[in-house]
Amino acid sequence: MKTAYYIGIMSGTSLDGIDAVLADFGSSPPSLLHTCYRPYDSDLRNRLLGLHLPGHDELHRASLMGNELAHHYAHAVAALLAESSVKAAEVAAIGCHGQTVRHCPQPGNGYTIQLYNPALLVELTGIAVVADLRSRDIAAGGQGAPLVPAFHKILFSHPEIHRVIVNIGGISNITDLPPDGEVTGFDCGPGNIMMDAWCLRNIGSIYDNNGAWAASGRVIPALLDKLLTLPFFSLAPPKSAGREIFNLVWLEDCLSGDEQPADVAATLLQLTVRGIAESVSAHFRDVAEVYLCGGGARNGALVDRIRAAMTGKKVELTDSIGVDADWLEAFAFAWLAKQTMNGEPGNLPSVTGASGPRVLGAIYPN
Repeated sequence: MKTAYYIGIMSGTSLDGIDAVLADFGSSPPSLLHTCYRPYDSDLRNRLLGLHLPGHDELHRASLMGNELAHHYAHAVAALLAESSVKAAEVAAIGCHGQTVRHCPQPGNGYTIQLYNPALLVELTGIAVVADLRSRDIAAGGQGAPLVPAFHKILFSHPEIHRVIVNIGGISNITDLPPDGEVTGFDCGPGNIMMDAWCLRNIGSIYDNNGAWAASGRVIPALLDKLLTLPFFSLAPPKSAGREIFNLVWLEDCLSGDEQPADVAATLLQLTVRGIAESVSAHFRDVAEVYLCGGGARNGALVDRIRAAMTGKKVELTDSIGVDADWLEAFAFAWLAKQTMNGEPGNLPSVTGASGPRVLGAIYPN
């Protein structure tokens, strides 16, 4: 009998750490059995940030970092299995995203790079690994992102209610789930990436706990308007984004230098709100229910502002419809591994813009 256990590992654009889940796809709906979070320390985070731009001996440094990340991922796998009665031999595969350091999906010459060593991860865990889950979609003319809408469709579609799922990770992305019709989605702007970077620079914290610092400031309308002139916001879907677009260099180019840091924090929070709310309004006006997931769903100030910007719509966390908002993306990568191992597509061309459904990723067998 084919095993139904899969592990999903996600380390996202925010560079906060590793989310890992042990999932059972033998049940309907699929279930999360155990979860594990391993934070990045400041040294690891800084070295990863250093690889987002060209630098001295970067190929060597990236390869060593891939090995190091494989060890971190293996520790997360060991922690998951230690909490359960499931043995490594019973897990069909690990779907591991890796750490993105480049995402450049331009048509005709696109590529994406997620660091880690999947072959080493197989050796360390004794479990098959599915890696490089974005490249095939890009090769087929797609953005390679977002990939989670296909899983959102399985978990959250409702036969009568028009729903939208908003994942607020480093980047925010939207999945539209109409009761009838095609599922669509796209990256809609920064999630936590800009708020976290500004927070770290100014108050030394890797994130603004519950949005309290941003809530202490005032939005700067002129700065917000300037940030929203970035061409990404006016691009039609499909579209995706990363640190190549949203970074402190871009922000600094928009600052006069006279702003109070808390006011900039408030403005960056509102930028995330505007990216989400205006995308929903422009593309999914008749949606009835909006569900939030990802790390940003735990930012109370951010959630309050999103609710205020979406009057007349129900806005809740995915917790309320059965999946903890913190673990949904790692759960999705476990599902993507299952799709690959079964030879089934994992992308939605209506979301990524690929020329058709594709089986994603490369399999490193045990």
